[in-house]
Amino acid sequence: MSKKINIGGVETFSMVDYPGQMAAVVFMQGCPWRCPFCHNAELQKIGRETGFDWDKFVEFLKERRGKLDAVVFSGGEPLVQDSLDKAIEEVKALGYKIGLHTGGFRADLFKKILPRLDWVGFDIKTPLNAERYNAATGQKHFDRVMESLKALTVSGIGFECRTTCDPRLLSVEDIFAIAGELKTLGVREYYLQQYRPIPSDKTTTEDDCEKFFHNRELMEYLKNSFDVFDIRK
Repeated sequence: MSKKINIGGVETFSMVDYPGQMAAVVFMQGCPWRCPFCHNAELQKIGRETGFDWDKFVEFLKERRGKLDAVVFSGGEPLVQDSLDKAIEEVKALGYKIGLHTGGFRADLFKKILPRLDWVGFDIKTPLNAERYNAATGQKHFDRVMESLKALTVSGIGFECRTTCDPRLLSVEDIFAIAGELKTLGVREYYLQQYRPIPSDKTTTEDDCEKFFHNRELMEYLKNSFDVFDIRK
């Protein structure tokens, strides 16, 4: 690949990053979001030397054909890098399914690569309004997020939406709001992810993190709103 791809690391085997598929995961450097619950802050900047060699990884994928099903591009935020397009093209040519973990940062690039994707995990940070979203992420990219999400919902590609339930950021009422908005957009698969306190968070308790999942009214609403709903802890 002529243009350098900046990688923070690779997981050579995963059963959880692409549902139902055995996958390798590429963690790309670069992320515009500044979410308070982030556990991958070391990936936010591009340029840190990791010793990763893309060409060697491609050779690894050639050897693993028939044993691995897919390659997932994760982050960070993969849409930060222009080289994502060519990297996907190169891996797709080897016969692998392509998964993407994204928050929908760059709608132009997302829509360009969408026809080459087989599955998308789309992160939803807060209720879908610009003020809340921009405050939570430290950026003013809400319009891009919505453009990406709407393109995904009509693409025919398999996808899920998921929200990390950081109690410092979200309330039970916020999850009700997010779910209603996603249902209206035609989202059929939704997951809640339990927040695990980051090292600097010394105040959030286990009960704070669990409160979303103990709310019977919320759980019932989510189960009735989506074809697939589950909790990831």
